[in-house]
Parts: sequence; structure tokens; C-alpha cells
Amino acid sequence: MVEKIWFERHFFYYLLWPLLWPLSKIFAVISQRRRKAYQQGKKPSYRAPVPVIVVGNITAGGNGKTPVVVWLVEKLVAEGFHPAVVSRGYGAKAPYYPFIVQSDSSSEQVGDEPLLIKQRTGVPIAVAPVRADAVKALLAENSTIDIIITDDGLQHYALQRDIEFVVIDGKRRFGNQQFIPLGPLRESLHRLDEVDFLIRNGETDINKFNSISDSEIEMRLAPNQLVNIKTGEKRMPDKFSNCSAIAGIGHPPRFFNTLNELGISLVYQQGFADHQQFDKQELASIAAKGRFLLMTEKDAVKCREIAQDNWWYLPVSAEISSEKEAIIITRIKEVKKDYGSSST
Repeated sequence: MVEKIWFERHFFYYLLWPLLWPLSKIFAVISQRRRKAYQQGKKPSYRAPVPVIVVGNITAGGNGKTPVVVWLVEKLVAEGFHPAVVSRGYGAKAPYYPFIVQSDSSSEQVGDEPLLIKQRTGVPIAVAPVRADAVKALLAENSTIDIIITDDGLQHYALQRDIEFVVIDGKRRFGNQQFIPLGPLRESLHRLDEVDFLIRNGETDINKFNSISDSEIEMRLAPNQLVNIKTGEKRMPDKFSNCSAIAGIGHPPRFFNTLNELGISLVYQQGFADHQQFDKQELASIAAKGRFLLMTEKDAVKCREIAQDNWWYLPVSAEISSEKEAIIITRIKEVKKDYGSSST
């Protein structure tokens, strides 16, 4: 229902408008005052001794931030940096905070996205509701870390940052451009003018949206071979047919559309709430509807202990043009120089 109200101008948008509009105005005022309090020093914020990059968005829901974080980590490692990642660990409950993520940590403890990043990149990662605590824990444990990337947290102004990325969903963009709860906005669209890089996840229908910025950098999520959750075996998409599929991400239709574009026939598909923990019996029932059960990589990190032999996931990797990549890396290196050391 929320998706329809925010992104489709459904009948309920107009029906609920008298109730939700005043609440959205209150949210906007609180959001603006909170940010101003940090800017004016009325609320304390932490400045790390190394550069901090925030990858976030101004809307609620998944826009493709985690693939951008993975892409950034991989590019920075290739450039000689020693990056680490911090996250809130949304939807999880660690035994204590800050909590250092290990490759064999459970998603219930650290969250699906931090665990995915750890397993994909191997770099140090910590989770904590107060991200400054996560940064301090990582730096205390590993003296080689020379740059921090925060997965989400654009509105977490208690942590100062040097570079900001905003990821935009190319299909849904900013929906009805209203603040929560009437729309998906966490901050005003004017906030986009202040960030360093706008990353657009996928193409935008220019006939539907006329507010596309020339500064947006297009990103494509490129699918790889499917991977068996239990064995790690890899297969090309043309080996799959009559499949069931699940997606517990911000916008499940994006995943199902990707499978269809790869020529994979689906007999059943079901979306789940983002970050939702799965029930083993429910997934087994869905898997029984087809020859294979397919899911996203983010879902797979929650299923390693319960997976059956015919459960597979589809990794995707962010792709950005080499020209835009060079601009991004150059900007990061310029910021790094201000901290008194350089990377090759």
C-alpha cells in the first residue's frame, strides 16, 4: 500500500492525503531543524581522523546503495587504499555495540547488507546505531585503515563526512516528492544540490520524469552467473527454467524483472519486506513450486544455514563508466591528501 501511495498516486493517496499531509509537514520541519542543529554546532558530531564517505539517499527504501558501496570498496582497494565500512546494521540485533562483522557472523546479529559487503569484499566492517562508535572501534582494531565508507547514513549528521553520494532509483526516483509519511522523502530535493555525486541506478523514463539532473552518473547493476547457496557452484542463467523466486529488498519487482530479462521463466514469485528474516518452512514451500528457488545475494546471506540443494542466488555488480569512475577516484584522492598522507 505504501508503495502505491508514494510512487503510483494511487486512489488511497488522495483518500489519506488530509491525514498524512500534516504529518509530512511536521516530519519536514523536524528533519530540517535537526540538520541545522548539527550545522550550527548545537548538537555534537564526530570528525574521524581519516576521510569519511557516505553512500545514502534522500528517500526511504532501497535504491541500490549496497552495490555502490561494494563498487567503491573494490575500486579503492585497487588504488592502494585500505578502506573499512560502517553500517547501522538495520533490522539486526548484535549482542553489543559497536560490533565487528566477521564473514561467519549471522544476519540476525549484523544485518544482511553488512554481511553481504563483508563476504564480497573482506574489508573490516563494524555495525552500530551510533556510527561514530563503529568508526572508532575499527580504527582502534586496525591501524592501516585510511578511509571509511558508511553504508547509508546520509541523515546521520552525528558523523561528519567529506564526500557524499546519493543513490537514485532510476525507475521510481522521488515518487510523489512528498515527505514521509505522505511520500518517500527524508529530506528536501534541494539537498541533492549539496552532495558530491548523484548515482542513478538504472535508466529513467524521460517522458515520465522531467527533473533529471545533468550531473547524475548512470550506474548499471550487471548480473553475474547464479551461485548455489550450499555448494558455491556457478551456472549461467540459460540453465534455469520453471523457477520460483523471492526478493526481500526495497523494490522486489526490480529483481524479478532482471530474471525475466535474463530469459529465466518464473512459475512463482514473492516479494518480502526489506531486511525481513525468513521462515524456513515458508521458503521450502515456495521452493517446491518450481525446479529452483532463486533469490538476491542479500537474501542468500540469510539463508545459508537453511538452504536446500536447489536454492540459488544472483549476484549483481555496479558498473559505472570509466570516465565517471576516474572523476570519482580523483575527488577521493584530493580529499585524502588533506589528511596528511596519500595512497598510490
